[in-house]
Amino acid sequence: MDIRRPLATLAVVLMATATAAQDRPLVVAIYKSGTQQYFIDQARGFTEAAEELGFEARTINVELDSNLAISAVSDAIAAGAQGIAITVPDQALGPAIAAAAAEAGIPLVATDDAIVDGDGNPVPFVGFNGRDMGTKVGQTAAQLLQESGWLESGDYAVLVTEVSTLTVCMDRTNAAREQLAAVGVTDDRFITVPYDGTVDAALSAAGPVITANSTVNNFVVVACNDEGVLGTTNALRNAGYEPDNVIAVGLGAYEACRPWQEGIPTGFRAALYLSGEDVGEAAARALIANIQDGTPLPPETVANTTMVTPETWADVMPCD
Repeated sequence: MDIRRPLATLAVVLMATATAAQDRPLVVAIYKSGTQQYFIDQARGFTEAAEELGFEARTINVELDSNLAISAVSDAIAAGAQGIAITVPDQALGPAIAAAAAEAGIPLVATDDAIVDGDGNPVPFVGFNGRDMGTKVGQTAAQLLQESGWLESGDYAVLVTEVSTLTVCMDRTNAAREQLAAVGVTDDRFITVPYDGTVDAALSAAGPVITANSTVNNFVVVACNDEGVLGTTNALRNAGYEPDNVIAVGLGAYEACRPWQEGIPTGFRAALYLSGEDVGEAAARALIANIQDGTPLPPETVANTTMVTPETWADVMPCD
C-alpha cells in the first residue's frame, strides 16, 4: 500500500500545533480507537512522559479507519515528527507504515497490536503479551465456572467475543479457550461472537447468537477487551439474563470497574487490569531515548497486568 498525501484536516491541525510549539521536538502517537478509555489513558501516559522529557506530544484518533491511519502517519512526518507510536486499525498496514517511517529516517514503535515491515521483520513493540493475558482471563473464568456448579449441571455455554482478523486478539481468546477446555469445557460449549473491538459491535453481534441459544440458562463471557465483554453482557441483559447467570471476565478492567464503583449488579465477576498509561509512557520514553541518545528501540516492551475483582479493584487501579 502506498503512503498517500495527508488528509487536509489532519495536516492543518498538526501544522498549526507545530507552529505554537516549534521550540520543542515533536513525537506523535496514533490510536485506532482513541475514544476508548484504554487509549485515552495511553494518550495521557504518552503525553505526560514526552512533556516531562521536553518534547511536544500529539495524539491522533483514527477510529478504525485504515486510510485515515495512513494519512495520519504522512501528516505526522510532514509536521516534523521525530518519532511515531501507532496502534494500527489493521495489521496489514505494517509494511506501508514502516516504509514511511524508514524513508523519513524516524523511529517507529507499534503499541498494542504487533506489525511487521515489508521484509517481515517485527517493528519494535510496546504493549502486553496476548497469550499471557488470555491465559489469566481463562484461568479466572475456569475457576469461577468450577465454583458455580454449572459444569456439573451442563446448563451453560461460553461466549467468546473475538476479532478473527487480529492476531493479538486471537492470541488472547485462544489462550482463554485452552484454560476453559482444561477444566472440562468441550468444543460444543464454545460459541464465537465476531466483532470489531467496540461495545456496539459486540452488542449487535451477540444478540442474535444469544437468541439462537435461548435454551441455555447460564453463560460465561470472555473477549479481546473490556468492550467486547461489556457489549456481550449488555446483550445478555437485554435478553433477560440476570447477573447471577453470567460469569464475565473482562480484559482491561476500565469498563468492569464502572458498575463495581457504583455498586450496580453486573455480570463482570473479575477483569484483568491493563494500564494504558504505562504503555503510553513506555512508548514515549523508548522513542525519545532513541531520538536523543541513539538508544536502540527495545524489540519488545511488555507491561504488567493484574487480575482484579469487585472487592480488590480500588486498591489497584483508578476508575475514570
